[in-house]
Amino acid sequence: MYENYYFLGIGGIGMSAIARYFKHEGKNVSGYDRTPSPLTAKLEQEGIEVHYEDRPDLIPFDIDNTFVIYTPAIPADLEEFRCVQEKGYAMCKRSKALGQITAGKNCLAVAGTHGKTTTSTLLSHILTNSEEGCSAFLGGISKNYHTNLLLSHSDAVVVEADEFDRSFLQLHPQTAVITAVDADHLDIYGNYESVVEAFAQFASQIAADGTLILKYGVDLPLDNVKARVYRYSFDKPCDFYASDIKHLPYGKFEFTLNHPGGRIEHCTVGIPGWVNVENAVAASAAALCHGVPAAVIRSALATFQGVERRIDIHFSSDRHAYVDDYAHHPNEIKAAISSIRDIYPGRKILGIFQPHLYTRTRDFADDFAAALSGLDSLIMLPIYPAREEPIEGVNSEMILDKVTIADKVIVPKEKLMDTVAARDVDVLVTFGAGDIDRFVKQFEEYMANV
Repeated sequence: MYENYYFLGIGGIGMSAIARYFKHEGKNVSGYDRTPSPLTAKLEQEGIEVHYEDRPDLIPFDIDNTFVIYTPAIPADLEEFRCVQEKGYAMCKRSKALGQITAGKNCLAVAGTHGKTTTSTLLSHILTNSEEGCSAFLGGISKNYHTNLLLSHSDAVVVEADEFDRSFLQLHPQTAVITAVDADHLDIYGNYESVVEAFAQFASQIAADGTLILKYGVDLPLDNVKARVYRYSFDKPCDFYASDIKHLPYGKFEFTLNHPGGRIEHCTVGIPGWVNVENAVAASAAALCHGVPAAVIRSALATFQGVERRIDIHFSSDRHAYVDDYAHHPNEIKAAISSIRDIYPGRKILGIFQPHLYTRTRDFADDFAAALSGLDSLIMLPIYPAREEPIEGVNSEMILDKVTIADKVIVPKEKLMDTVAARDVDVLVTFGAGDIDRFVKQFEEYMANV
């Protein structure tokens, strides 16, 4: 084992969980990220050194005793990245490190192009409330535990299995959930067929005596899957599904969870939105297959507080409301808007959307436009480039021009607050995976005082 663990891109949600893990293991942990964020601030508060300049001289100099973990999102021309390569540091991608950490453990992995963060966080909450407990590497900040890393002495470890860069192919789980297989990350995969192929390979890596819980309607070749296969759905009869669904106030639901062994009646999820009932069915299915008692599952569902930036209600009154959501794929936006309309029936929704990546904007402009047309009003920001260089002719206008609602506009970030302040806002929702989260506190304060 190494004494020093150095992270390139330490502020990423997946990277920060692994950094926290090695810090807990008593290692010297430090790293670089491009910009400060609330997440890097928390890491620094926990004693992890983070810097924000591309400075090779800040990498631990003890090559033989330092292991470097990097995210594929960093640019190839980063000086620190070149330095560790040229000097021969031991290194690997984040996905491989996670695969090594979980190897030999009872791994419960949740994959899918959307829904995986809430589902994996809910599954970890259920297991934490059981006698067994679990460790968990999550793709978001749990509002129950205020972290993306849970640690316990249990052999069970819950992992968000990320399809970006085929990262999830480093995992060999005992139990796996696949929530959705949509076209996404086409800058990596090239086409939808390659996305399906990768998910099929992931499914084939589940242990032969293990379990795959697959969303009803997802068409995935299962020829090489040795594990037993179950299907789950929001309300379509299959192996695991919700029935007797009753609307409760503020967008919540009561339902019966049907499973091969019987029924769990009077279930509620602690957070609103029909999509979270579907996520609850998936997480409960994994928990039941793992052996968690029905009573524990019912209790844990009711006390689940959700994940930061997933239909995350920051302010709510009869006059105004503000919701923040990480949605950055058309299907995620469509599902989020549908759920928010359940929470605030009959009210007017103003959405603010920051597109993430030029390639995703280019590939899904029509689908984004169709999803965003479900709003009453739309403010769009310029594209957040993340790891990409601009693509000629690709911009936010590609989406906005095809949105069918009349009240739509593009503004630069520096004019966003003034643009919102000039409107009579009922329900405000921010969408995006870029840096739109930097506005959350400002919008929360504005909506509480307007």
